[in-house]
Amino acid sequence: MIPWVQIDSARTPDGAQELRLKRRGAEFSIMLGANELMNSRLSGSEQALARLSCQRIAGRIEPKILIGGLGMGFTLRAALAELGSDAGIVVAELIPAVVAWARGPIAEIFDGCLDDPRVSIHEADVAHIIRSDKSAWDAILLDVDNGPEGIVYKANDALYGAAGLGAARAALKPGGVLAVWSQGPDAGFTRRLKQAGFAVEEIKTRANGKRGARQIIWLATNAR
Repeated sequence: MIPWVQIDSARTPDGAQELRLKRRGAEFSIMLGANELMNSRLSGSEQALARLSCQRIAGRIEPKILIGGLGMGFTLRAALAELGSDAGIVVAELIPAVVAWARGPIAEIFDGCLDDPRVSIHEADVAHIIRSDKSAWDAILLDVDNGPEGIVYKANDALYGAAGLGAARAALKPGGVLAVWSQGPDAGFTRRLKQAGFAVEEIKTRANGKRGARQIIWLATNAR
């Protein structure tokens, strides 16, 4: 079997943890400690996050999308495939090294999507962008952790609490969608979404099409 080789590493913003980019043949992995955050062979649920969100806002003129977390670009590429030429996508990535990896050792996975004129990459905390404008976004897609808990960066916990969800709802246009990816269910998060005033769908998906681990996507619509 081909062994894994570490290509690079980077500290999380608080310095508490280390991300590691690894390669095995044509396969790439981003690890946080012993946890695999993403793998280049498993993209089905990330693509579903974008596809389902874009379907909910289909027909809008000049839609604006905010994606929290660049990762390996699967959500971004899927969103670009769903949206027309008038769309605008902002990707917020907190760790500069992840952006550097996307333009360097794993550029082949991104297939040039970072150069699409509809895309703007911000090396920033997605929470700050959410709080900066009211009624600005048609959809906000969050794939910054393995679920509604700040495992990569503890401050991300604020995204999933009452205040963070209230800020996300305020940042959405009427009928806009907050979509959150998770490796598994979380009844408490579903309850918090409803308490924040969202109409909530909880959708089960797979890590790789009809195969792989079962994962969850919350689609929370701003009904105001």
